[in-house]
Amino acid sequence: MTETNSTKKTEAAQTPAKAPAKAPQDERTMRRERRQQMIDAGINPYPSLFQPNAFSAELEEKYAELGSGENTDDEVTLAGRVMAIRNQGKIAFVILKDKEGSIQLFFRINNFDENAWELFKTVSLGDIIGVTGKVMRSRTGQLSVAPEKLTMLAKALRPLPEKFHGLADKETRYRQRYADMISNEEVLEVFKRRSRMIAAIRKYMDNEGYFEVETPILQYTLGGANARPFVTHHNALDNDFYLRIATELHLKRLVVGGMDRVYEIGRMFRNEGMDQTHNPEFTTIEAYCAYSDIDGMKELAQGIFQAACAEICDSDIIDYQGQKINLSGTWRSAPMTELVSEIVGEVVDLDTPKEHLQELCKKHHLEIEDSWGAGKLIFALYDELVESTIVDPTFVCDYPVEVSPLAKRKPSDPRLTDRFELIIAGHEYANAFTELNDPVDQESRFAAQVEAKAAGDDEAMEYDQDYIRALEYGLPPTGGIGIGIDRMAMLLCDQPSIRDVLPFPHLRPEVFE
Repeated sequence: MTETNSTKKTEAAQTPAKAPAKAPQDERTMRRERRQQMIDAGINPYPSLFQPNAFSAELEEKYAELGSGENTDDEVTLAGRVMAIRNQGKIAFVILKDKEGSIQLFFRINNFDENAWELFKTVSLGDIIGVTGKVMRSRTGQLSVAPEKLTMLAKALRPLPEKFHGLADKETRYRQRYADMISNEEVLEVFKRRSRMIAAIRKYMDNEGYFEVETPILQYTLGGANARPFVTHHNALDNDFYLRIATELHLKRLVVGGMDRVYEIGRMFRNEGMDQTHNPEFTTIEAYCAYSDIDGMKELAQGIFQAACAEICDSDIIDYQGQKINLSGTWRSAPMTELVSEIVGEVVDLDTPKEHLQELCKKHHLEIEDSWGAGKLIFALYDELVESTIVDPTFVCDYPVEVSPLAKRKPSDPRLTDRFELIIAGHEYANAFTELNDPVDQESRFAAQVEAKAAGDDEAMEYDQDYIRALEYGLPPTGGIGIGIDRMAMLLCDQPSIRDVLPFPHLRPEVFE
């Protein structure tokens, strides 16, 4: 048999034996036959319990000073997946992969009776086995365990895939993520880092005094964002419901009720297209803080990112797809009009004549509508020309009210809102507001959204009467933010696509022959 995957160079991997190529079905048939042979011999190839007491990395550390060719009387029990076998008749070298890494097993016929050795000869690449044996170091310096007892824990009926490579195998990797993780250690590491990242975010939020809560996934009224929803039917209530597109309105209801600092990490669902940064099912953190505002949300956003970076990155200056990005220090804040002005080469703002803004949009070949006002035209210039040019973290502020139906108006200019989006490496990572807490103003914004929906805007929100009722009880001054967890994982794990940080990204259904 030949090695298919190993996390480091090992004795077994240095001179792998070449095995005759077999068709996948032939290999599976052979493995099923071996499984049946074990059952016929009274051996259960899928026992219920096995408890290892040692792991590869801790053994490497503990026996770092053990010299080449030295043996010990220290007995350990290991379990893991067989990743390589080099069989030389009366001895064999096996690479065992466990949760911490890989270690070599040095099998010797003298350590087993005849039946046990016959069991070893049925072991195939990919099988999960347990062994008990003594720690040693081979003459070539490889830390090893010499098994004296072998237990089959899960007989693999399908051979391990060859190491996936290239774009041609991307869909296979995403569809068979379990095989991808077995074959590509770096893929498994991404998901481990993502888990640690989320744990670091929770720790940070808890330390800041936020309460983690859960809000409904099935919602009767569409709100909290502009997006096309998934619709489902509840049989008992005989009503259609939406899968939530945001948690915002329910979280702010809790602030009304007296929970001054709340957050939720959870799944959102938007019935939209898929690309490098979008998946119809994705994870966000939304947080709301009473008696705070947009500046408080800037501090929170920076704190969350820097806490996550400190947990899973070696430095606060990271590499992302060939770009150096500095996450340290205090991040830049800039009004949208300032950034647009830098790109178009002249000062533009909401007082710039609409006709001139239209000319600028047409000059840059942007599709616009005659009904758009200055705010929406400036946003179009920003969205198409500016966002992709931003590299280091930047809070883009002062969004026009036309594109911010839930944000509070700026006291200095009611045509603008106290809103920012956090842009890093040309992508949006967070969206934050000084929250609108005037129920009368909110009523008018909802009414405008209803009109937009009636005019054909599938992404417009609905009129949420209960939320208006909640606001009428009084929402204190509040800052709110939403951050994309998947995009954060892409950034901190240096992954080009959202599919690379989702264990199970959405794909077209597979057709089995």
